[in-house]
Amino acid sequence: MPRLLYSLVLYLLLPFIPLRLLWRARKQPEYLSHWGERFGFYRAAAPQPLIWIHAVSVGETHAAAPLIDALLARYPTHRILLTCMTPTGRAAGRQLYGERVTQAYLPYDYPGAVRRFLTHFQPAFGLLMETELWPNLIAACKQRGVPLALINARLSDKSARGYARIGSLTREALKNLPLICAQTAADAERLKQLGATHVSITGNLKFDVAPPADVDDQAKHLRALWGNDRRALLAASTREGEEALLLDALIPESNYLLVIVPRHPQRFDDVATLLTARGIPYQRRSENAPIRAETRVVLGDSMGEMFAYYGAADVALIGGSLLPFGGQNLIEACAMGVPVILGPHTYNFTQATKDAFAAGAALQVVDASAALVQAQRLLEDALMKKQMGKAALEFAAAHRGAVGKTMATIEERLKIVSHELTRIPTNKTK
Repeated sequence: MPRLLYSLVLYLLLPFIPLRLLWRARKQPEYLSHWGERFGFYRAAAPQPLIWIHAVSVGETHAAAPLIDALLARYPTHRILLTCMTPTGRAAGRQLYGERVTQAYLPYDYPGAVRRFLTHFQPAFGLLMETELWPNLIAACKQRGVPLALINARLSDKSARGYARIGSLTREALKNLPLICAQTAADAERLKQLGATHVSITGNLKFDVAPPADVDDQAKHLRALWGNDRRALLAASTREGEEALLLDALIPESNYLLVIVPRHPQRFDDVATLLTARGIPYQRRSENAPIRAETRVVLGDSMGEMFAYYGAADVALIGGSLLPFGGQNLIEACAMGVPVILGPHTYNFTQATKDAFAAGAALQVVDASAALVQAQRLLEDALMKKQMGKAALEFAAAHRGAVGKTMATIEERLKIVSHELTRIPTNKTK
């Protein structure tokens, strides 16, 4: 009954979906493409056999990288199907994996749409990244005998309270999952309280994401453009409203370069407008030109260079933490040995944040003004900056290993799947 009511609500919302897509296409025209896939209609033939991974957007797509590599190595006769929900997630998948994976949009959670999706692709098994609970999709997988696991699962207190408001629906979805791989003990406990029954703790896959092989060269190139003698503060993955706070708090007499990289590419022009309105001299990364002496801000309007940005920066301020967005990924910064500053809102990375603080790799501040003051201090204190950078590297290294634990848990729990996969002959691959 709860899922029936849920589906009814979805059908009532159906007329508004095209309007929402058109609205979002104002800033991202890519939302006008592949509409059929969002309702379970796919043109291209599906290669077989398939292992399916769902990564909703950019962050999850990047986090899936080491697991995808492990799956391709373990099951070389198989093709990976990578689904997402956003154009930026799809673009990230194309940039990261090229032709190594098949990409498509996961359809909206309508019963008919998810049936068409499963009929078309016929995955051997599916892996949902982080907190993707789609009741009809999960029920359809169970009905068709498609093993489905929730991996790298995280659930903040805030999200848990939201799911608890639809307790019956959440409980049914969680009980229909034969395996949940949680990031931390706290995540596992919150999932169990909501009704999950098959929960293992396997760690955070984001610790296993490796920088590109040429990241040092990329970072040196960026640093040369910025000026090797000029200190750089990176505001990484900033969210709407945070850039304005930082620009308003920018100290006039400061001589460091502020590098702002918005989380979402559709906001690059919005941030440029903020800079112009305030009369702050800036340059875009896309110009690929040396930074002039009078330039105070670099607008990082590029995709796929975040590791290089961290490698070129002296200090990193992690976006999404100055306003209540829950914080973005601090692990990449630590993996590059960069001291980290975080705002007060870090519920998306609660355990990682606590561990980074304990390791001496990160500092927390109350607002944008305090962030810039703390950054100035770090930029001027070479010893403290070096110590924090070393602690960041050690912190990132100490928490690796989630891919191996996740792979082992998947194969142990989904024994039938593992047995069937190893029996499928190579000549069935299209």
